[in-house]
This record gives sequence, structure tokens and C-alpha cells, in this order.
Amino acid sequence: MAELRENEQKTLLALEKIGGRGSVKGIMEISGLAHAAAMRAALSLKTRKLTKIHEEQRTTLALSKEGKHHARKGLPERRLIQAVAELGGEATVEEATRKAGLERKFLTIALGWLRRKGWATVKKRFLKLSKKPEVGKDEKLLQLLDEEGPQTVENLSGELQDAVSTLKSRGLVEIDRETLRELELTDAGWELVKKGIKIVEEISQLTPELIMTGKWRKVKLRHFNVTAPGSPVYPGKIHPLQQMIQRVKEAFLEMGFTEIRGPIVETAFWNFDALFQPQDHPAREMMDTFYLAQPRKGGLPERSVVDAVAKTHKNGWITGSRGWEYSWSHEEAKRLILRTHTTSVTIRYLADHKEPPVKVFSVDRAYRNEKVDYKHIPEFHQIEGIVMDRGVTLRDLMGTLKEFYLKLGLRKVQFWPGYFPYTEPSVQATAYVPELKSWIELCGMGIFRPEVLAPLKIKYPVLAWGGGLERLALLKFGIDDIRFLYKNDLGWIRRTPLCQ
Repeated sequence: MAELRENEQKTLLALEKIGGRGSVKGIMEISGLAHAAAMRAALSLKTRKLTKIHEEQRTTLALSKEGKHHARKGLPERRLIQAVAELGGEATVEEATRKAGLERKFLTIALGWLRRKGWATVKKRFLKLSKKPEVGKDEKLLQLLDEEGPQTVENLSGELQDAVSTLKSRGLVEIDRETLRELELTDAGWELVKKGIKIVEEISQLTPELIMTGKWRKVKLRHFNVTAPGSPVYPGKIHPLQQMIQRVKEAFLEMGFTEIRGPIVETAFWNFDALFQPQDHPAREMMDTFYLAQPRKGGLPERSVVDAVAKTHKNGWITGSRGWEYSWSHEEAKRLILRTHTTSVTIRYLADHKEPPVKVFSVDRAYRNEKVDYKHIPEFHQIEGIVMDRGVTLRDLMGTLKEFYLKLGLRKVQFWPGYFPYTEPSVQATAYVPELKSWIELCGMGIFRPEVLAPLKIKYPVLAWGGGLERLALLKFGIDDIRFLYKNDLGWIRRTPLCQ
């Protein structure tokens, strides 16, 4: 058996003095140890099977400030019903209140408990005695606490224990719960103390004086168990979803992209019209988009851009397209919304940066009027990006996205033809997830249509993509409900490592 420490020796000797079993408090008084030191010694002795630890939960009950007031004067319903009885069994609420000398703040409480206990009926502010009010168990417990002081709930009779919850709900008592611990010597512990224990003072820290004088050779140095488990520590950390956002940003920055931001409240012009989405498109309805009630409208950009977008919607303008063949509305374009995607950020950026090269991305929030379920929430993050340069092609776009997802640990990425209103050709990116043994859709992508670029006077191809961040987070963290990411489950946040 390993050598005992000084505090463990003191604890064993204290237990011997009190007959082999005693409370931690008693051991502290005999040994002179602090509570923390005594408990550490007890736990260490328990692992060596020299002592046992017995625990008992104790609940102490004491009167609150209001409880003491009612213990002296009587419960409000008792005072009121006594006044009614003294007034002949019937009285108005006002008469009974004056007679009882009941404080106004307790009147509602008294009337409620009179009904609950069935002592009186209340009709049109008139009180009438229903039955003889006997002393209840709540009053008995109140009297006991007033006369004898705090009580241990476990030692009360069954009747009085039933009254504890009633007094607690009324705020008349205060409850304190504590754990009482006792230590007991085992047979091995008795055998050890009978052999005799000599306490030797231990040194836990080497000082310059001990080293220079050579006294360190004669003192006993305390042994430390470096393998003993310590208390878990939960320092502040970044939320797993924020970790995911940072990782996505780092991936784009490593690839030479620049991050951009834009307004959350956007006009329908930049969110829809500039992207060649018709004003009667279903996605622009109230059931899909959050429209602002106040203010309802915002400003439009310079007139030349607005006119070009209007002509493109009406007849295709100079793009070779037929457009949508309808009358475009300036007022509809001015409506303010919560942006439904971050493509509004990139199209705004393109309007001010018409010359190549352009390599930008955005990771930010978007809003859609979705019904909340395991895969939809009204507020979410979108990963958005564009590349504009001379001679770039769809092949460059697929290579860019494949490299990006490779940085996130997705090695098998494939692309399938798709359709989006403002890109042509359009593609969907999917990745194979070994844990799920299936292909998962990641994002939509394509090359901006002439109807999007011509009104902004952009003459070079623009590669664009956009996808949900939460979908990547679900795959990364192995969860299947998007709502869990925003639940703030402290246990899950603590368990999720910082570095992945």
C-alpha cells in the first residue's frame, strides 16, 4: 500500500478517537483540518478501502419573514373567518376586514384560501360562514416552526410533511437542503491504526531556504498523484456554429477571396429585380418573404441602372432575351424586405466593381418566411461567392467549389445540371457523406445571365454560387435537426471540441 499523506493520517487518528465512525464536522474539530482537506483525505482513504463514506440528505424548514408575521397574527383566512364568526356568521368583506384588522395586501389571499378550504362563500362582496373552521395541518406546522424553530422535514410526521408544499407555495417557509457525511473505518482501516500511526509533517513546496541550507534532505516531501482526476473545467468557448463560420471564412481567405458584407434590410430591387426575378414570382409573396411594415419603402439606385433593369424585365433590352413581357413597377421594387439570400450583397458589390478580377465571398444571415421544422428555420446563414474575370468558365467554377469543399473535409464532390432564375448554365453541387452512405446537396451555382449583367454594364463572365451553412454544420456535428444548433444545449456545446 502506498504511503499515507499527513492529512490522511490525521483523519484516521481522529476516527480512532471517536470510535471508528463520526461526522466530517467532528473529524475536523479533532484533526484541525479544514473541510476541503478533510474531504480530500476521506475520498483518498475510500479509494484505498480504509474508510467508508455514508451520506444522508437532510432538508431543513424555517419560517420566512412573511411566515413569521402570520405565525404571530394567524393566517389571513383564519383572521378573516374569525371576524365573520364574531359578526354573526355573515358580513360584508369590508366589515370583516375592518373587524379582523387585516392588511389590505392580504385580502385577496384570504378570500382565495377561504374558498379553497370551504370555510365561507363569497357572493357580491358578502361573506357567509359555510362550516366550522378547524385548525388545519398548515396552521399546525406554522405554529410548530414558530415555537420550536427550524425543523428537519424528514423528522416531521406524515401529516405535517404534507403541509410543507402548501406553506412553500405561499412563500411562508424557506427550505435548505444539505448533505450530511459520516466516515467509518473499515476492517483494513482498523488494522492500520492499531499498528500505530505517527504523523510526520509534510512539505508541499521547495523554498530557496530549504535548498540553500540543505534541510530539504531531512524533511518529508508531499507526494502528488498526478493521475488523479480533477474537477472538470468549462471555460468560455466559441459556439460550434460560430466555429463553422470561421472555418468557412478561413477556407475562402486561403483561396485568395475577400470577404464582403451588406445590409440585412434590403429593397426588393437588389434582392429580386436586379437578379432578373419577375415581380410576380411566387417567392416574392408574403408567405415566402418578410416585408417591413414601417418603413415600407426604400430608395432605388441611379436612374440609368433602374431603367436598364426595367427594360430587361419588359422585353429583354439588349440581351437578346424576350424578358418577362410585363409592365415593371418602380413602387414594387422600392419595397423593403429582410433579404432572402446574400446574393443581394454580391450583386450590389458587382454594381460598384465592374472591372476584373473580382473574387469575393459572404457568410451572413438571410431570412425566409419558412414553417419551422427539423430542416427549416426562418433565420439562417448562407455561403455566397462570385468570381469575375476574363475568360472564366463553368469548369473554373466547379474547380473552385471542389477545392473549397475539400478544405472542409468533403473529398467526393459531384455536379449535376440544375435551374436557377439568374444563372445559365446552372449546376447543383453534391457531396458523398460516408457516415450517411448517401449524396447530399450542398449548394446551387452557375454563371450570371446576361439579363443580370447587362443592366450593370458588366462585360465579363461572373461565376456565382450560394448554399446553406447550417447544412454543412449538421453534417459536421452529426445532428439531424437544424433547430438543435440554436437550442443552446450547454452539454452539447461543452462536448463539442474546439479543434476539428
